[in-house]
This record gives sequence, structure tokens and C-alpha cells, in this order.
Amino acid sequence: MSSTNSISTDPNAAGRNPGPSRGNVALVVVTIALLAGLVWVLNPSQPKFAPAPLRPVTPGCPKGPAEFTPSNITEIPDLPLDKLTKQQKYRVLLRLNMEPCPCGCTRSIAACRTNSPTCETSTELANRIVAEEQAVTEPARNK
Repeated sequence: MSSTNSISTDPNAAGRNPGPSRGNVALVVVTIALLAGLVWVLNPSQPKFAPAPLRPVTPGCPKGPAEFTPSNITEIPDLPLDKLTKQQKYRVLLRLNMEPCPCGCTRSIAACRTNSPTCETSTELANRIVAEEQAVTEPARNK
């Protein structure tokens, strides 16, 4: 009674793993290594960035004027913002905070008005901006 589908009684046959063979695993590892090498070779060279060298400031070098920085002030003293609509007030505040004061303080007109209430330049400019905004919207209302 011999059959090709007989059950083996060999004690060593039970310990064999029916999984992939060593040859298949080695083939997968070699393939992955070759693909990694191909990616490394085909990768374009990356630029080498280096920080700019800092030069020491020479003694006696004049300092430049400070740069203008906009502000975000919403309450400006002695400015008739109550007469304006909400949108007009926002436009006036935007201009006052974004435009530099020409008096030389390197601040916005709003910051100059708040920090230096005696500055005549910022007072005139702030009142002119409010008047311009009222003049722009007045003709629209009269139409």
C-alpha cells in the first residue's frame, strides 16, 4: 500500500517550517539593498548651506536709524473717532498704525500720538487722516 499522499512518520519532518526558504529571504534583502543603492545614486546632490560670516562692527561705525515698526493701538487720545462709523474708524486706525510719523521718532503716527501727545506733526497728520476719511464717505452719502 504505497501512496504518494501518505503521512510521513519521520520525526525530523515535523520541525520544518513551511514558510519561505533562506534563498527567498536572501533574494529580497539583496533586492532591497540594490534599490536603496539606486535611490542613493540617482538622488540629486543637495546644496550645502553655510551661515553667512558675521563681521564685527568696526568701532566708530555710525548706527543707522531704527527701522519703522507698525503698531496696533486702538485708542488714540484727543482724536474724534466717535464721529466716524465703525468701518471708517477701522480704516483710520489702520492708516494711523501703518504709516510712519515723519517727525523722526521712527514710530507710527498712532504710537507717536500716544507716546508724545505734544508732537504737532502727528497731531496734524492724525486730524488730516480723519478729515480725509470723512470727506471720502460724505460724497457717497449725498448721492
